[in-house]
Amino acid sequence: MPGFVTDAILLRKIEYGDHDFIISFLSESKGKISVIAKNAKQSIKRFSGALDLFSVNHIQCTFPKKKKDGMTILSHADLENGFANIRYDVFKTAYASYWVEVMHFWLEENKQQSALYNLLFFSLDALNKESLSREVVSLFFQIRFMSLSGFFPNIENCDQCKTPVDHIKQKKVWFDFAEGRIICKDCINKRSKYGLIVSKGTLKQIHWINTSDISRADRIKFSNIAIKEGEMLVEAFIPFYIGRQFKSLQFLDRIRYEK
Repeated sequence: MPGFVTDAILLRKIEYGDHDFIISFLSESKGKISVIAKNAKQSIKRFSGALDLFSVNHIQCTFPKKKKDGMTILSHADLENGFANIRYDVFKTAYASYWVEVMHFWLEENKQQSALYNLLFFSLDALNKESLSREVVSLFFQIRFMSLSGFFPNIENCDQCKTPVDHIKQKKVWFDFAEGRIICKDCINKRSKYGLIVSKGTLKQIHWINTSDISRADRIKFSNIAIKEGEMLVEAFIPFYIGRQFKSLQFLDRIRYEK
């Protein structure tokens, strides 16, 4: 039976009937794919230890025989990396769940996205190994996600008067969600009602993350204020742009508040 094999990160799993799962993967070779895992709740041999959220699996899939428009079948899955250290920490789990939820709802089916696959794997691995703080890893993921997805905002100069950030006299500017741009105080009357005020220092840090090599991520040095402001900015802008409120992000906000 024709099919394919690939490494894939599990983005979403929902029950289908009494025994099956419908699963969304971000695969290394085929991009986002949706498959059906038949009898997955009972089959220890085919799926033992695999199929957990944000785990990396080596999967084998087959195409349906009879229905050309039927769902691809997940025949076998071997766990490659379960990121165990993430699962033992509620904050890390919340961050990882947010990232995969964003990927699931943003990506198109069957469109190869190698750069986004690598970004998600790198972020999960860094979070698991604690090579960076969870907040900085999340900033890195979201900033690079915006850039790779083609909606990174203009944060280098005022969109109206074109004054570079370094030459704007005020310490803070308006970040306009609707237009994906920044506006200085002199041009603020032309802003939309969707956005927030952000410091120039935070914008410079975001720009550095977006333009620096991924191997230099461990050199990121953020102040606590910059981290909080950066998180507030990207976690508001991404849902606004995509047009969806993410349940995992709402849970993350709740446990932050309760901390």
